[in-house]
Amino acid sequence: MPLQRGEVLGYDFNRMVVDFTMFNQGKTVRCAISTAAMDDLEGKHDVRADQRVDQFVRLRDAIEERASRKFFEGPVEAKGPVVLRSNDFFK
Repeated sequence: MPLQRGEVLGYDFNRMVVDFTMFNQGKTVRCAISTAAMDDLEGKHDVRADQRVDQFVRLRDAIEERASRKFFEGPVEAKGPVVLRSNDFFK
């Protein structure tokens, strides 16, 4: 059973990621996607910081599907977040 949708936590400027959560059998799974990965997915490289959450929402289905696959393919650190980078989408 794939991870279930959680919340969008927001854009972290210092880490250049959008943080979000998903759920695995009721337990919260912390996740993040790099801005580079979102730019590569969307084919844009001129997205401003204040547009990052909107960009995430546009790409949300693909992002969450890949986060779920990465979680179950493992290994993911026990308490660490599932972090998606460009190479997670373009192997």
